[in-house]
Amino acid sequence: MTQGTATTKTTHMTRDDAFRTALPLAPGRTALLVVDMQRAFVDPGQAMEVPSARETVPRIQELLAIFREKSLPVVFTEFTYSPAAPLLVGELHPEHRPAPPGAPVGFGHPSSSCLAGEDNVPVIADLAPRADELVVTKHYYDGFNGTVLDGALRARGVTTLVVTGTMTDICVLATVVGGFNREYRMVVVEDAVATRWPEIQRATLDIVRRAYARVVSAKEVADEMAPW
Repeated sequence: MTQGTATTKTTHMTRDDAFRTALPLAPGRTALLVVDMQRAFVDPGQAMEVPSARETVPRIQELLAIFREKSLPVVFTEFTYSPAAPLLVGELHPEHRPAPPGAPVGFGHPSSSCLAGEDNVPVIADLAPRADELVVTKHYYDGFNGTVLDGALRARGVTTLVVTGTMTDICVLATVVGGFNREYRMVVVEDAVATRWPEIQRATLDIVRRAYARVVSAKEVADEMAPW
């Protein structure tokens, strides 16, 4: 008698397939996060201006309209620096330190960028938070570090975050990693995030899509949410 051999057929799943399967947008449990779309980063002439951030405003506006129409949570972050808490970020990015009277300002110089009390701290008017929307003041790159963000999201049953904002390679990336490390399903909107350097934008999104989050377009988010 001959013993037959069984053949097991395995199905290969690509990384994109795995991410789509594990990180879907969840009806009723998805929130929109707008990272640091502040005047200090978006307005022309600011020391830490990100010109391409202005190009993302229409896409973020579209997503804001969708989330608000569906009564889903919308959260904003604002990075703020204070000499009263002279954290390392002020040494690495001197632009955040107070500008001395009469001294030159701009990239690489103390320029009062995102300095507590300055008029460049708030989110730009075109994306202004509504009165009932959470604005998280943060002092680190990661929007979760030392803030109420995690508790506020869990209190509302949020499991998935759609992330937009600036800068892609600094505060957006740090916040995506922070959310991933807290078991949130992270989705980054590639045409709604921006940084100063195109090559860094591409490299950062490649890192994100390889390890931390789905990377999709604003249209893909809209299409996925349309049946809700």
